[in-house]
Amino acid sequence: MFCLIYRFTIKPGQVPAFLEHWHRMTMLIREYEGGLGSRLHAETALSFIAYAQWPDRATWENSGSKLPPEANAVRAAMRETMEKMETVFELPVVEDLLVR
Repeated sequence: MFCLIYRFTIKPGQVPAFLEHWHRMTMLIREYEGGLGSRLHAETALSFIAYAQWPDRATWENSGSKLPPEANAVRAAMRETMEKMETVFELPVVEDLLVR
């Protein structure tokens, strides 16, 4: 398993729209690209941390080409809500003790 940690800094007044677009984009990635999903955590009122899981690094690196056309609009709308998005960590899983 391979995981990524992202930090999103959201524009004031855009949190509800960001949450909606983040949810939709995550579901599209799960459905079409083989991602295993993501968890979103609030860091501050305008900063969020996401933990995304993939079966392996190769699946993540090769993602993007299978998304339906609607994903472009969702991604663009999500970007409009953000001041900044950064990939904080790219991490292979060594041991997994999370309860499913």
